[in-house]
Amino acid sequence: MSAQTELPQIGTDSAEAAGSCCGGACHSDATPEATEGAITTVYQVKGMTCGHCEGAVSSEISEIEGVSSVKAVAATGQVTVISAAPLDEEKVRAAVDEAGYELITQP
Repeated sequence: MSAQTELPQIGTDSAEAAGSCCGGACHSDATPEATEGAITTVYQVKGMTCGHCEGAVSSEISEIEGVSSVKAVAATGQVTVISAAPLDEEKVRAAVDEAGYELITQP
């Protein structure tokens, strides 16, 4: 499942991930900020339970060409991705799979 919107800028949010096994040491609570014309897409990922999970998913998605920032939240399973252009969902799915999690899509 993904939702795409074109936003000039996103504010910050300091919500903490529930159940972090690392005490937050391996992830950031900052919400990614979009630059003008950037695309913000929110994906739903199954299986994340802590900050380490967030870091693994963020790291893999960050390697996709055109991605400027990623914010994963284990508590909700949401991953917010800011990119220069819309991303190929299959590339995002492959990155999430590589991290060991599952990208959820609508039936």
